[in-house]
Amino acid sequence: MKDISPEEANRALNEQAEKVEQKDLEKVLAKEQKIEDKFRNNESMSGYLAKAKSMFGLIRDYWNGNYRQVPWKTIAAVAGALLYVLMPLDLIPDFIPLAGFLDDASVIAACLALVSDDLVDYEKWKLQQDHDITQSDKETLS
Repeated sequence: MKDISPEEANRALNEQAEKVEQKDLEKVLAKEQKIEDKFRNNESMSGYLAKAKSMFGLIRDYWNGNYRQVPWKTIAAVAGALLYVLMPLDLIPDFIPLAGFLDDASVIAACLALVSDDLVDYEKWKLQQDHDITQSDKETLS
């Protein structure tokens, strides 16, 4: 059984991202638990769970209008990669033991490589927001 090449992963990611529309963000968010379960339950993907949660946070904050300092290309790539994980029949179908999830992991890895700077910026912003909320709570209690 062959592994998916980085080129194939990038091609799959780009194809999926090109199809992403605003309504797909809602679909990704609605399927968050199901997608996270795939990360959690598959050894080849479990290492990406924390990043997947950050990717969901990025989409959620973009969807809600809280964070717009990111290009649509990044949002489309993240949503496309997460939607790809949901597809049971992709480059290597998920029902094939072990190998079936390698393409999903490869697409996620390709996405993370593509959007890493934007995701780091978002994570910094999110930490600052959490810090500001904590400070506000402390001031309210004083």
